[in-house]
Amino acid sequence: MSRRHSAQKREVHPDPKFGDLVITKFMNAVMRDGKKSAAENIVYGALTMMEDKAKSDPVQMFHQALENVMPAVEVRSRRVGGATYQVPVEVRSERRQALAIRWLIIAARKRNENTMIQRLSGELLDAANNRGTAVKKREDTHKMAEANRAFSHYRW
Repeated sequence: MSRRHSAQKREVHPDPKFGDLVITKFMNAVMRDGKKSAAENIVYGALTMMEDKAKSDPVQMFHQALENVMPAVEVRSRRVGGATYQVPVEVRSERRQALAIRWLIIAARKRNENTMIQRLSGELLDAANNRGTAVKKREDTHKMAEANRAFSHYRW
């Protein structure tokens, strides 16, 4: 990490179908090997499948799923006098979103449906209904922070 300058934030354009910046970020995270059109097909296919299953607005359900996965606190390692403590810290909004996107995609890839479209739509539906692996990850993170609340005075 450079000590001189902080990294420049890149401009992200809204996605062509829904005009949503968060969906574009999600699509970019799904993308592998620079294959944007493949990632686009996966995300749009998953949103269409969600709409068919749940009979409601897929973009709204996507945002609800993301909201349900976003962590409020996390633990960070802090070294004090030879001992390492897990110190609970509040998460910045940009990092909350990035973590939620990452956890959703990792959880979807670990599911055992046949195609990535089915896995992603299933995980997003589960997250929108406050269940699933990604939501469990958020709960575990919160439990870890709660358990280490005694070390919160080491916050920097």
